Amino acid sequence: MPIEHIRLAQSARDQLITLKRRTGIAHWNVLCRWGFCRSLAEPAPPPATKLAADSNVEMTWKVFAGPYGDELWALLRLRCHRDGFPLDDETLAQQFRLHLHRGIGYLVGDPRVADIVGLLSLVSEADPAA
Repeated sequence: MPIEHIRLAQSARDQLITLKRRTGIAHWNVLCRWGFCRSLAEPAPPPATKLAADSNVEMTWKVFAGPYGDELWALLRLRCHRDGFPLDDETLAQQFRLHLHRGIGYLVGDPRVADIVGLLSLVSEADPAA
């Protein structure tokens, strides 16, 4: 994986603090995975913006992905392919950061995510068979 270290913007750190308080999920990496997947579920690619890495929240890819590293990496590559982006390391890293930050913002801005039940409802809503 070309992404070894992940450092978040201060705004994302502040949003994660809010999500931790609302959901009771104590670990940054779990909330970040939820955010990343939430952004991947959006049909449009995230807007290209300059993201500052100005917070003290930093983790390795292994910590971020946990046991799902290969699957999350494959999902990122598939999404970049579908969006027409090249699959070089720099583009993949940039798209990862954009998806991660957008997804965290979506979670914190979603009124349904007022607690852990609301967060889980996003999964059942996305899968009509659930």
